[in-house]
Amino acid sequence: MDFLYVTFAVSGVKTWVFFPPLVAFVVSFFTSMGGVSGAFMLLPFQMSVLHYTAPSVSGTNQLFNIVAIPSGVWRYVKEKRMVWPLAWTVVIGTLPGVFIGVWVRLEYLPDPRNFKFFAGLVLLYVGVRLFSDTLKTIKLSSAGNTKQAVSPKNFIVTNTRFSLKKVDFCFGEEDFAFSVPGVLFLCFIVGIVGGIYGIGGGAIVAPFFVAFFHLPVYAVAGAALMGTFMTSIAGVITYQMLSHFYTGVSVAPDWYLGILFGIGGFCGMYLGARCQKYVPAHKIKFILCFCVVFVALKYIFDFIK
Repeated sequence: MDFLYVTFAVSGVKTWVFFPPLVAFVVSFFTSMGGVSGAFMLLPFQMSVLHYTAPSVSGTNQLFNIVAIPSGVWRYVKEKRMVWPLAWTVVIGTLPGVFIGVWVRLEYLPDPRNFKFFAGLVLLYVGVRLFSDTLKTIKLSSAGNTKQAVSPKNFIVTNTRFSLKKVDFCFGEEDFAFSVPGVLFLCFIVGIVGGIYGIGGGAIVAPFFVAFFHLPVYAVAGAALMGTFMTSIAGVITYQMLSHFYTGVSVAPDWYLGILFGIGGFCGMYLGARCQKYVPAHKIKFILCFCVVFVALKYIFDFIK
């Protein structure tokens, strides 16, 4: 069995070959239901469990997104739950921010301790937003407001209308709309954070869509994943190119480790996207809240003590 215990040359990670895809599968199965790739959970796993703390861990994390996300996106497209105007708005807004975020990561956050503190703040904010939105959903449900409680039979996006100012669409026999300039600005900011953190921004933008733009979590998941996929491609290319200029530190992604994570994520996202419509949104968010806040507080306390 020793031949299954491998060392990855680029990152120096030593682990069982089946461990990364197994972890990625479990994480992605749950997170993909909320429009999150799972990369925001895999980064602390790589840093704390696999002891992969070099700047290249961010590029490796985005490589995971490239391999894993297509299966989830394909499932949402097949089931007609992709809000395409939202997806392309996310891509256009986050791409410039991703390039800025990569530069900030390499110039100002190369130290693992400082980066962990930054990652903890990002995760804590995501966790608070998810928890707040979950409580609101439960209160609305108990008050008899069933706008978010959509029957699986009605899980189809229809009547999409878009302009440079506003996008309207129908989902679950309810009408929804969002401001294009507002989403573009939000995505630019989260693109910077996502570029630094190595998650593509989807983990941050999805809760915003639900909490601030009041969009249904079942309909925004595909668009958030699509945006994360496209921006992750830009992030990986940028990290790979910058590795030629930052020769004193590991910058280029660990392709073998990233692909291994991606294989598990590919399977997990497909099943997660397929099962999403049968799982209450608040249950998915509670699981995410616990995991995110736990890791965030650990990183912040480790920095303070």
